Amino acid sequence: MQLFYTPDISLPIYTLPEEESAHCLKVLRLGHGDEIHLTDGLGNMYRAIIEEPHPKHCTVRITDRQEGFGRRSYGLTVAIAPTKNTDRYEWFLEKATETGIDRIIPIECRHSERRTLRRDRGERVITSAVKQSLKAYMPQLDDLTDINDVISMPFDGQRFIAHCRNTESKPYLGDILAKGGNTLILIGPEGDFSDDEIASARTAGFTEISLGESRLRTETAALAAVTVTACINSMHER
Repeated sequence: MQLFYTPDISLPIYTLPEEESAHCLKVLRLGHGDEIHLTDGLGNMYRAIIEEPHPKHCTVRITDRQEGFGRRSYGLTVAIAPTKNTDRYEWFLEKATETGIDRIIPIECRHSERRTLRRDRGERVITSAVKQSLKAYMPQLDDLTDINDVISMPFDGQRFIAHCRNTESKPYLGDILAKGGNTLILIGPEGDFSDDEIASARTAGFTEISLGESRLRTETAALAAVTVTACINSMHER
């Protein structure tokens, strides 16, 4: 199954963008009559047949549409402080997309190691992960946002903050996560959230949590939160 991301898709005839056309014909070596799949990132999975192969404007005919392809029973938003090493942050974007996530909010905190970010670069990583993992939903990637704005934003669901203080007294995420709902999890920088940031989150109704006994890097902690959420909800779905 070869999947292409086509947010501007039209039915029943659609022409792939130049980059996707070149990948289809030159890299995958597909041709007239071959079947491919397309997604608009909104949950629709389309089956299509190549009608006019061209490395710059490959035309296909849509033959089938499946709505809600791979829809999950829960929603997950992770707000993460981007790491100083961009590769580690982009690794999280890739793996979180593969595992299952709805929204990623890069946050700027008092102890942040990175205070500038290229959103377009992150979106390319996510798009590639969507295609590789055969997802029909494109996660939303926000611009770099102040942590206090995330703490105060409206959110209908469970809200958690993971930090390194008082590790023995905090509940493990997997033990208190309610299945089937919306979840927002805050993951701080390598220097952790400041005392004021933790206090603000607590006052706003966030629950302080642990992600296990080990002290994790930022991107590892964020992926652990995504994985625990996926596993708990997977058990619920069975």
